[in-house]
Amino acid sequence: MATHQSAIKRMRQAKKRTAKNRQERSALKTMTKKVLAAPTQADAKVLLKDVTSVLDKMAGKGVIHRNKAANQKSRLARFANKLPATVAA
Repeated sequence: MATHQSAIKRMRQAKKRTAKNRQERSALKTMTKKVLAAPTQADAKVLLKDVTSVLDKMAGKGVIHRNKAANQKSRLARFANKLPATVAA
């Protein structure tokens, strides 16, 4: 256990940061699953716009690596483009 005040404060800060980052990553996974579950291309494109924004913000803050953000955006965009334009009845 840390005994210096600065080390104790650092531990408190790290704990808060870890919790916030975990929450953000979890929310990102949920958003990604929604894009992958979208039935039509139009629905996926709307959701993809939101996910792309979140990925860019997270990469900018250092929550995830910028290359990971780019790879995920690319993968989701390819998936959305392959979806049918409308749902077959």
